Amino acid sequence: MNYQESELQAKIRQQFDFVTYPRIPVEKSPKDDYESLFIHNLVTPYYLRNQKVIETEGKIILDAGCGSGYKALVLAEANPEAKIVGIDISEKSVELARQRLKYHGFDNAEFHVLLIEELPSLGLEFDYINCDEVLYLLPDIVAGLQGMKSVLKPDGIIRTNLHSSLQRHNYFKVQEVFQMMGLMNENPGEMEMELARETLDALKDSIILKRQVWKPERAKNEEWMLSNYLLLGDKGYTIPEIFAALKSADLEFISMVKWRQWEILDLFKSEDDLPAFLGMSLPEISVEERLHLFELLQPMHRLLDFWCGHPQQSQSFVPVSEWTDSDWQKAKVHLHPQLRNSQAREDLINCINNHKPFEISNYVKLPTLTPIHIDSSMAVCLLPLWDGVCTIESLVERLIKIRPLDPITLEVVSKERCWEEVKELLDTLDPFLYVLLER
Repeated sequence: MNYQESELQAKIRQQFDFVTYPRIPVEKSPKDDYESLFIHNLVTPYYLRNQKVIETEGKIILDAGCGSGYKALVLAEANPEAKIVGIDISEKSVELARQRLKYHGFDNAEFHVLLIEELPSLGLEFDYINCDEVLYLLPDIVAGLQGMKSVLKPDGIIRTNLHSSLQRHNYFKVQEVFQMMGLMNENPGEMEMELARETLDALKDSIILKRQVWKPERAKNEEWMLSNYLLLGDKGYTIPEIFAALKSADLEFISMVKWRQWEILDLFKSEDDLPAFLGMSLPEISVEERLHLFELLQPMHRLLDFWCGHPQQSQSFVPVSEWTDSDWQKAKVHLHPQLRNSQAREDLINCINNHKPFEISNYVKLPTLTPIHIDSSMAVCLLPLWDGVCTIESLVERLIKIRPLDPITLEVVSKERCWEEVKELLDTLDPFLYVLLER
C-alpha cells in the first residue's frame, strides 16, 4: 500500500529539513556515553524479556526516524557487527546520517527517505527497531506501531516512546498560544521563533505559564525552541493510552526503558508502612495500573519510553529471586557489555587497591535513582568479568583465595559463607542489569 504524505507530515518534514535533529557534530563519538549505549544495546531489553544474553553479530537493526543519524551511530557502537538501517522523512537528515556513519567507519549501514508506514517496501525484517522521539509526531500512532510490527522478526523488540501529556502539559499550553498567534500555521522560521521569545519574555514574571516554561538560556537554541515551543504535530499520551495502542496493534508491552525509575513503592516514605488499602491492593494490580498510578502521583518523565514486541514470544524463565541452589550452581555470569570498558575496570582496580567502595552505577546511572556501591573486598570478585563469562563457582573460589580468614575471628571462612556472599552480590546487581545471569 502506498501512503500519501499528509499536509501536517509535509510541514514536519520541512521543519526537520530546516533544523536537522539532533544538531550534534558529525565527528562526535558516543563511545563514552555508556548510558545511551546501555539503552540502545539489544542485550538490555532481550535480557529483561528472556533472561538470556544475545549476541549482536549479524543482527539487523532499524532506526526509524533516524534524523541526522546520531542515534544510528549509537546503535552501531552498542551492537558490534550488526547491520544498521535508518529511515527518515527528511532528505537532508538522511544525507547527514550517511555522512556520520561513514565518518566513523561503519560501512554496514544504509539510509532511506521513507515513511514508517512504508517500511515493508524495504523487504527486510529486523531484530531490533529504535523509534525515538518520532511516534508522537505521526498522525496515527497505531498505524506507526503496526508498520514497525510488520517488519519485526518473531522474537524482535521495538523501543519507542511518546510524550507524556501529564508531564508536558504546560508546553502543550504554550504551543496552543502560539497556534492562536499564527506562529505555527506554516513551518516556523527565525521570525516565528523570535516572536515566541519576545512573547514569553514580555509576560510578567508572576504569570504561571511563564514560570513553568520560560527558559531564556535554552530559548536561544533553535533546536530547543522548535522541539518545545513550536513543535508541529506534538501530542501527549498517558500510560492507559499506550497500552490501548499496543492492544490495537497486537503488540506486547515488555518494560519501561528506565524501569527502575517507575517503581511505585519508591514514592512512599516507607514501603513497609503503607496505608492499609495500598498495602493490600498494590500487589494485586496490573503492570499498567502500577505505571499509571506512578505517572499520576509523580509525572517526572517527559517521555513514556518503553520496549514492546510480538505477543507471547518471550522465553519462559525463573526469576533470579526464585532460584534454587542447583540453579545458582549451574549459572553463568556476564558483565553487561556497556560496563565492560577500560575506564570502569581501571576504577575498580583503584578502589580495590585503596580499599574504597566501588560505585558500579557511576557508568550507567539510568536504571537507578540512587548510587549502587560495592565494598572493595567484594568488588574484587567482579574483576574476571571484564575478561569474559564466569561461573559462580569460579567467583566463589576467587573470594576464598582473597579472604581466607575472617578479619574479626581469624577463623577460616567456609565455602558456604562465600557462596552466600557472592549470591547476595549478584542478586543485588542483576535487577539493574549490571550483571546478567543465565541458568
